[in-house]
Amino acid sequence: VPSADAPDKAPPPPALVAQLREDILHKDDDILVLNKPAGLAVQGGSRTPLHIDAALPALKFGADDPPRLVHRLDRDTSGVLVLARHRHAARFITRQFAARKVAKLYWALVFGVPRPTRGTIELALAKRAGADGKAQMRPAPRDGKPARTDYAVLARAGKNFSWVAFRPLTGRTHQIRAHAAAIGYPLVGDGKYRGPRAETEFGGIIDPKLHLHARSLEMPHPAGEMFAIHAPLRDHMARSWETLSFDVADAPDDPFDEE
Repeated sequence: VPSADAPDKAPPPPALVAQLREDILHKDDDILVLNKPAGLAVQGGSRTPLHIDAALPALKFGADDPPRLVHRLDRDTSGVLVLARHRHAARFITRQFAARKVAKLYWALVFGVPRPTRGTIELALAKRAGADGKAQMRPAPRDGKPARTDYAVLARAGKNFSWVAFRPLTGRTHQIRAHAAAIGYPLVGDGKYRGPRAETEFGGIIDPKLHLHARSLEMPHPAGEMFAIHAPLRDHMARSWETLSFDVADAPDDPFDEE
């Protein structure tokens, strides 16, 4: 009888390996950085046989061991994903995340135009059962874990959509998604948190998928210097930016550097 984790032990599909090799943004002796596609899980499960973790043995590039996962992105979030190429690098990077020495910037498309156009969301979050019975992160001032997210509107398409940069200062599950929904400006395509908004509100011009992209990351590198990298928009988000005439060239590398 096959074991429950048999799919994870099977060789990854060649198409997945080829895709991930094309998605490499940076490679050195210590780290490998991917521009993760939306819709691809980082790790597997009983219902997720296709995931990045399964393909890591094919991304050794001459190293003794496969690269290691040191942080996560949700399945439907695209963008910067760092892998450690050996054990020492994995320990080092894990410590940087734990000490909050890693600066992360996300781009998102949200419904409406947040007011004010720049600010900080400070709402403690806790896991609660949603209307569909599935767990969601909800504001919970009394028993939630502290959560803080900076945001800045970078551009808008009338009153319907905004391109917003988010900087999570804590690392709660679904923090950006939950915070954006809590202040009344949920992420486009976020069926888990956008509440009663109907698919018809997309008007057929925007792909009804989650619009959240890990745009950049800055952290201490295992070799000693600071390391920074940006991931170009991809997949449906790149198409939405074109549809809404948002110009990536207009965006500052760090919209919060005035603080």
